[in-house]
Amino acid sequence: MFIESGFYNGPVSSPSRISPPRVFDYGHGISAVDSVYDRREQTAIHLLIEAGRAAVIDTGTAHAVPHVMAALEAKGIAPAQVDYVILTHVHLDHAGGAGQLMAKFPNARLTVHPRGARHMIDPSRLLAATVAIYGERETQRVYGEVLPVPKARVVETPEGATLRLAGRELLFLDAPGHARHHVVVRDSITGHFFAGDTFGISYRELDQDGRQFSFPTTSPSQFDPPALHRSIDRMLSHAPSALYVAHFGRLTNLTPLAGDLHRLIDAHAALGERHRHAGAERKHLLTEGVRSLVLEEHGRHGWRLSREKALEIFALDIELNAQGIESWLGAEEKPGSNTGNSL
Repeated sequence: MFIESGFYNGPVSSPSRISPPRVFDYGHGISAVDSVYDRREQTAIHLLIEAGRAAVIDTGTAHAVPHVMAALEAKGIAPAQVDYVILTHVHLDHAGGAGQLMAKFPNARLTVHPRGARHMIDPSRLLAATVAIYGERETQRVYGEVLPVPKARVVETPEGATLRLAGRELLFLDAPGHARHHVVVRDSITGHFFAGDTFGISYRELDQDGRQFSFPTTSPSQFDPPALHRSIDRMLSHAPSALYVAHFGRLTNLTPLAGDLHRLIDAHAALGERHRHAGAERKHLLTEGVRSLVLEEHGRHGWRLSREKALEIFALDIELNAQGIESWLGAEEKPGSNTGNSL
């Protein structure tokens, strides 16, 4: 596993090829398509449909493009009816398929945080960092073909930007903490947010008795605990009754979930501080520490699945969260050394 220049390079295991895609309909024209990135119901691509016009919110990898196209077809939406491809951030598990989708949608524009726009117009740096570690064949296998998006079709969405989908207003808010190139998107019709990775991860196989859970994602290399606290609180200040996370789908009863996130963000930061001076052992200690946090949540929430199964579900997140803490410590120890500063 390797993270370079602030981009999430994802798992090295072979992505699944499962068809047809599962689609979760939430009402109000909002649904989630399972991208089948690392496993089922791990990474969602959200669709927003209003008066026969559509927006795709995050894209998954290039391998997820057929899933998106099939879901749109099933909803009676032709490619020419897609007006926007909206990226919450440019980590490749959320944006790797953007170029291929844009090639299929003749009328669509791509929206992206100003820090991420140039990397969608010219993804060579994202790809070079990945190929340098995995090789070209492995990169192709995991992500498929990552295509550039023509500059003329890219719309930057800084703080306060708005756009309309058949009159339905979407408001973009800057949301650092997980990544500095992250936005969250508020839907005017419902008041709900599309939160990307800012509101953590919440896997549906761990729901029980109507209760959901949330766990922060601190993947490299731009984890910023104070900023993440503020971004979470800012979304909740709008009093949404639901929001949609990339991992996975719709969340409700947000106040207790936000409380869990705040507690666990602090726990991740405290874990880093505890092992700040551990030297060569630090990476191992951080990984074991995040694993322990997952097991503590297993006990706290009374998950019915075994501890071993919980660790299996969180295996990728444990590794990435530990790497994110280490990147955060490294950036503090050597200001300006965090390669994510280029975004």
